Amino acid sequence: MLGFQPYETFQLLIETGGVDRTNTLLIAACDAYARRGKPTGPELEQFEALAARLFPTAGPQARAKGAAILGRAEVLSPALERLVIDNIGEDLIPFLETAPLLSDQTMLDIIGRYDVPACATLASRADLTNVVLAKLFQMNSRKVYRALAANTGITPRGAYLSALARSAQMDHLVAEALGHRDDFDAALLAPAFFDLSDNHRIKVIEAFANRETPKAPIARTIEQLSVATSELTRALMKLFSENRRPEVTKLLSQITGLDEVRCGQIAHDVTGASLFVILRAFGTTAYDGLKVLIHATSHDTDRSRALADYASLFGGVTADSMAYLMSAWRGEVNLLELTGTQYQPFAQRSRRTPEASKATGNPVVDQAIEALSRIGARRAS
Repeated sequence: MLGFQPYETFQLLIETGGVDRTNTLLIAACDAYARRGKPTGPELEQFEALAARLFPTAGPQARAKGAAILGRAEVLSPALERLVIDNIGEDLIPFLETAPLLSDQTMLDIIGRYDVPACATLASRADLTNVVLAKLFQMNSRKVYRALAANTGITPRGAYLSALARSAQMDHLVAEALGHRDDFDAALLAPAFFDLSDNHRIKVIEAFANRETPKAPIARTIEQLSVATSELTRALMKLFSENRRPEVTKLLSQITGLDEVRCGQIAHDVTGASLFVILRAFGTTAYDGLKVLIHATSHDTDRSRALADYASLFGGVTADSMAYLMSAWRGEVNLLELTGTQYQPFAQRSRRTPEASKATGNPVVDQAIEALSRIGARRAS
């Protein structure tokens, strides 16, 4: 078989040759099968029977080496896959990464062992069936969920979407991986807002553009505040211009009901993303809001471009939607409500629109910068 002596001769050698002879036969047979390419049906059956006899009899090192060689074969039956996985030892992860095909039963067996590194490797494969996915999503493992979040072969919808959204609230690496995906509604990452990178924070805000949101619990608090928006923006502008961020923290805590730790993060967020949410939730206009953001942010290289992004966001997101985002920070809403059809964005943002606004200049940004230059405002760094 496969260029060697007849199958019966192999059986005789196994029975009379001892462990050393078996070790040699195992490695030679696995190498021959791996080089064979696509075997015929009878050849596959004969090799399965031979391998099932050789692996238990051979020594540990020979089994690991034979399994590593066999793992490179073009065709492996479920029985041969099990032999590889049971004997390959430290090379299991590379095998699971590179194997062109794995049967569902083999993957389910690995999941049943609760081998977290191996399961995380499986979770990154593009050929997962719903049966395997359901078992992976049932695992209580951050490593597995991180791999699932980064696997673009998985469509986040239904129960999978809910599971990924919940995991993002508990693991910032899951949230960051989902932030890279275009097929995941970034609005569902609102609870993880402060764990995200700068670009992904903007992406979360953009996800609320042109969409209705449920009534936010914090909206009543905002309505009951007697402070006028103009007074709020003037106070914030003064505090930020004098770099009195601890006082900004206290002011935000008083008007938003957020805890001081969160308000401290907002006050010291030099990207301005979280402060934008507060300003827009209180109904601040682009002109007044940008004057505050100019003082609060630090954009040493491309400041006008960042401000142009915020100017566009002031026009695209509503005060109600940002109030809803604030309520998500407080854990008062179920973000999965946004998956309802009535809360889907009713106009998709064009990827070329922001670039066009940056190229032609934004009059609101220009006016805000000009007004600040006249009063000689000092930028906080």
